[in-house]
Amino acid sequence: MKFLGITKRWFINVASIIVVILIAVSAVLFISFRNYYYSVADMALDAHSPREITSSFNLSMESSSGGFEAAGRSYIESFPDKDIMAVWIIDSGGNVILSSSGFEINEKVEMPDFVAAVSGESVSKWTGRLPSGEKIMASTCAYNYPDGNVGGAVRFMISLEAIDDQLARICLIIATACIGLFVLVVFSGSVFIRSIVNPVKDIGETAKRIAGGDLAARIDHYPYNDEIGELCTTINDMATKLSVSDRMKNDFISTISHELRTPLTAIKGWGETLLQIDDTDPAMTKRGMGVIINEASRLNDMVEELLDFSRMSSGRMKLNSDKIDILAELDEVVFAFKERSIKEGIEVVYNVPHFPAPAQGDASRIKQVFINILDNALKYTEQGGKIIVYAEIPNPATLIVSVSDTGTGIPPEDLPHVKEKFYKANSTVRGSGIGLAVADEIVRLHNGELDVDSVYGEGTTVRITFPIEPIEYDTSEKEGEIIINEQKEEQ
Repeated sequence: MKFLGITKRWFINVASIIVVILIAVSAVLFISFRNYYYSVADMALDAHSPREITSSFNLSMESSSGGFEAAGRSYIESFPDKDIMAVWIIDSGGNVILSSSGFEINEKVEMPDFVAAVSGESVSKWTGRLPSGEKIMASTCAYNYPDGNVGGAVRFMISLEAIDDQLARICLIIATACIGLFVLVVFSGSVFIRSIVNPVKDIGETAKRIAGGDLAARIDHYPYNDEIGELCTTINDMATKLSVSDRMKNDFISTISHELRTPLTAIKGWGETLLQIDDTDPAMTKRGMGVIINEASRLNDMVEELLDFSRMSSGRMKLNSDKIDILAELDEVVFAFKERSIKEGIEVVYNVPHFPAPAQGDASRIKQVFINILDNALKYTEQGGKIIVYAEIPNPATLIVSVSDTGTGIPPEDLPHVKEKFYKANSTVRGSGIGLAVADEIVRLHNGELDVDSVYGEGTTVRITFPIEPIEYDTSEKEGEIIINEQKEEQ
């Protein structure tokens, strides 16, 4: 594992804190053990008090009629704790006259505890080292004769060498445990960091590939269901959507190129024909000019649609809002498609209320919505089919317009995407694939909703819901059904 990036930050921020914590815990444990062992030694010394010494020495001197030294020898002989501490009998001049070890102490020994005890404190403690270098904890109890004069003192000493050796072993055990714990933490942390760093590297590499145009790149080997797994899934979904969008974009470019080429070819062809015939054939000239005008109109519509799409994509689509009657705009659009429906042999049934649907909106944009939807209905409905345009006002503030056809319908897998830009469920039908997306955006800007329902092979229904200004109307008036196809009217 390289000591870089996340690994380095983890080691500096986490591992250093762990080291500090382990050192602090080790220090607390060591001090606790040291205080415990030293307190045990201290309590052992406290078990022998000046009162005990005075009582024992007085009793010994009375029973044997001996002096201080004889009483001291008797005390050492009967002392029960010789295995854990040494005892010295010291005269008033500070000379060690007897020792529980049996060895004479001839050299002068520094005894601050003796000086303090005979100076009036009765008992005094001291921790230090003997001339031999041995570390001890000492407690000296002064003995005074009944007349108050200092007779000497008894010094109790416990060697701290064994305790310090034991503390050293404990310190070694604690240090070993801390080092082992630190190694374990570093190892487990490195494994955990590696489980994060390596997938993040894979994610970065995959993202670079996607940014470089490889939309087939995927992250498919992360085994955990966590935040990184969610990120991998999100990136995979993003790549899938980019791939779909890229394919739809390419299809759109291909489709719009074809759509533009058709009218341009017709215009160019008729232009060349008209140049050749000059004014010799007025009928042909008139026919050619009509084709050129119609195809130019088609080009203009496509350009306007592309401009609307550009405005929609950049959020610059604006409305020229005014007081309008939505049903009046619908009337104009439906009857504008009259000739086309007759030519294509498609029955159009128009059923709307006999009263207005006032609203605040852009009349030209509302017309554009109805034009796009009716154009789609006619394109996807074969000759002999039917289109039903129906409007209702279920409550005074809502208008619902539905356009149903008996066309080819939309496959279930395509239905959720039909309002997306560039998407075409049926590539064999002419069109750019952005008309419904533009219509949906215009409806949304009017605070409405556009929904599409379809049964594949049976037909499609587009339902548009508009908010309108609340109106009062006579419910006894019924909607009128009108068949605008002249061929049906003649029947």
